[in-house]
Amino acid sequence: MMNDGYYGMGAGDWIAMTIFWLGGLTLAAWAVWALWRTAVGPHAPTRPAPAGSASGTTESAADIVDRRFATGEIDEDTYRSMRAALDSARPPLERHR
Repeated sequence: MMNDGYYGMGAGDWIAMTIFWLGGLTLAAWAVWALWRTAVGPHAPTRPAPAGSASGTTESAADIVDRRFATGEIDEDTYRSMRAALDSARPPLERHR
């Protein structure tokens, strides 16, 4: 007689197969996570920092206008009008920096 009339898997086989597949899927998920972390870095910013600025620092609007004028990105008339607009929008205590 073949297989003594038994053609299925036992409880131990089902448990072993479940553990095998769960382990394999966990390993695959971990590999994708590890590759993703390597590709984008552990603390990747949501958007890149602007060129010429240090990551994590914030520039005021006046600092940005000053930098753009210093690098020649804007002309003197534009610089003066932008600074005048910024100075008029500031509260009185901040104007004396």
